[in-house]
Amino acid sequence: MLDLKSIKKAQERLNGVIHHTPFSYAPILSEVSGYEVYLKKENLQRTGAFKLRGAFNKIASLIEAGKRGGVVAASAGNHAQGVAFSAKYFGIEATIVMPDSTPLNKIQGVKEFGAEVILHGANYDEAYAYAIKYTKENNLEFVHPFTDDEVMSGQGTIALEMLEVEPDLDAIIVPVGGGGLISGMGVAINAINPKIKIVGVASAGAPAMKESFDSKEAHGTQSVRTIADGIAVRDASPITLEHILKEVDSLELVCEDEIAAAILFLLEKQKLLVEGAGAVGVAALLHKKINLEKGSKIGIVLSGGNIDVTMLSLIIEKGLVKSNRKMKLSVVMVDKPGSLMAFTDLLTEVGANIVHIGYDRTSIDLEFGDAVVSVHLETKGIEHQEEVRSILRKKNFIFKELH
Repeated sequence: MLDLKSIKKAQERLNGVIHHTPFSYAPILSEVSGYEVYLKKENLQRTGAFKLRGAFNKIASLIEAGKRGGVVAASAGNHAQGVAFSAKYFGIEATIVMPDSTPLNKIQGVKEFGAEVILHGANYDEAYAYAIKYTKENNLEFVHPFTDDEVMSGQGTIALEMLEVEPDLDAIIVPVGGGGLISGMGVAINAINPKIKIVGVASAGAPAMKESFDSKEAHGTQSVRTIADGIAVRDASPITLEHILKEVDSLELVCEDEIAAAILFLLEKQKLLVEGAGAVGVAALLHKKINLEKGSKIGIVLSGGNIDVTMLSLIIEKGLVKSNRKMKLSVVMVDKPGSLMAFTDLLTEVGANIVHIGYDRTSIDLEFGDAVVSVHLETKGIEHQEEVRSILRKKNFIFKELH
């Protein structure tokens, strides 16, 4: 059963195993948002994410019940490492089924804890189906990433730690994928202080839980596509949805560019490396998705920091565009000597730094005698970008912005 008692029991089991991650004031984010903001830094947790809490609590409960035959999990990342770590801690075998497309660093991270990895399926749902089959065939215990009371109780310990440090919070913002984290935290928060508003944030690229929350009925989506892979869940769970409908005040969506901008903000301003799923709460705050009284005291869960480094440059690129510090243009000009120089002189005049430029005179879309220049600029914000647009219009350049 998921209740405050089970969450406090989980806290006892986790004591001395997990890090009591910092929950501290974020002055720059507070100034930018108009709220008093505190960040719960689960990106600094052992294994790099909150998932260790639920996985460890579940496996500890199995050990207490005398079940030492081994565990199975399906995961593309954080849950896998949490299960692998916990199995190694208790000296039992763990088998993790991961999609074929799982990045090598995540596979290696699981293997380093001694778990066996099976690659199967094109996505999480196919990996999950195979993991269930494998569990039954080998008479093992399956550790679900979210629809399990012991797992949700473990995740709920985050709320206990936050309220021990800052008991007078007005709201807590929590990432939402499968819903295990916000379910466990919601039960704990409402049992301790039901006046605290609980706001969930999901990715617009994985909207199943948001749509289910709005319709009050669990359903899935055709596909998911998001850089927040930790919350990329295709089908909403009726189990966690029931908790969410009872415990959560609102559920918001953020888009890919907003998530990327939040990752960049946290990296630059807070000196924190946070994965896409961990950054959605900050993304919601920065992009005005949170509707609370100004000056409210808010806690945000940064759920993990296991970002794929091969994706980091792409995410930073998106973040720079979203925060108006990078501008991509396609400009048509007359193909004659001096045209390109005249164009670049204009950019120099307004102080826009060229970081990439391409020149094409052969495109079939061009009139004879024209050329198209693709250019990427470093800019200093919205006003600077408008200055670039204004001077190009003034000089009668035909251009469009690329995204």
